[in-house]
Amino acid sequence: MRNDFYGRSAPAPYDQAQGLRRLFAGGGQRVLTLAANPHVAFAGVVIDQVTAALTARRRRVLVVDAADRSPAPQEMALLDLAAAIEPLSPQVSYLAARGLPLAYVDTRGSAAGFVDALTQAAPQADVVLLHANTIDLARMFMRRATRPMIMGADHPESIKHAYASCKLLAQRCKLMTFDLLLAAAPTSRRVPGIASSLASCADGFVGAVLHDWALIDPAAALDDAPEPALERLLAAQLALQEDAPLPALHATN
Repeated sequence: MRNDFYGRSAPAPYDQAQGLRRLFAGGGQRVLTLAANPHVAFAGVVIDQVTAALTARRRRVLVVDAADRSPAPQEMALLDLAAAIEPLSPQVSYLAARGLPLAYVDTRGSAAGFVDALTQAAPQADVVLLHANTIDLARMFMRRATRPMIMGADHPESIKHAYASCKLLAQRCKLMTFDLLLAAAPTSRRVPGIASSLASCADGFVGAVLHDWALIDPAAALDDAPEPALERLLAAQLALQEDAPLPALHATN
């Protein structure tokens, strides 16, 4: 599956979307957010490893690939989102979604309707793994809760981008905790220092907290048992409850 990750359904009314979220809260459907990072060469491996760890927990996963470098969606996705979802296995389905979040932006700049449309298009999925650019995540989650998973690698540009993602989500959405998925060789001596430095910068300059981090070994086989750190991180992600919606925004003069 490593090479696989490389009519438009109208947004539901607010009350229906809220009802769906309440329904899924008991059963466990979760939307996990993964911020794209163009400086991580093994982003597809990160997606694969996270998906494999989720399926090992007996979760059915819809992977939504909406980053700038992701595949373009099928034309039918603009008319029927569910019809554009491709089953890859009994537990995993895939939606090529580059550019799709922008099709759901409302007059307030929110793309939250895209998240609601995904949950309706794939009600059988226990987990929606949403891989998107940070700016699109900010549009989708400006008024709902998530703990973003930020990708990084063993070189400075990727960590600069990871910090920038954390900063943008904290400033625009008040999302003040995040997790780090670090794609690097286990033998790298810099790995612990990378996580520590990113946590220090996020805390000192943004006030955000690195909740947890896990190493993703690009050379690991998908059928290997998930690393305990990744298991722990994902277990905490799945246990998160969506916060109550924030009050409506009011225009100011």
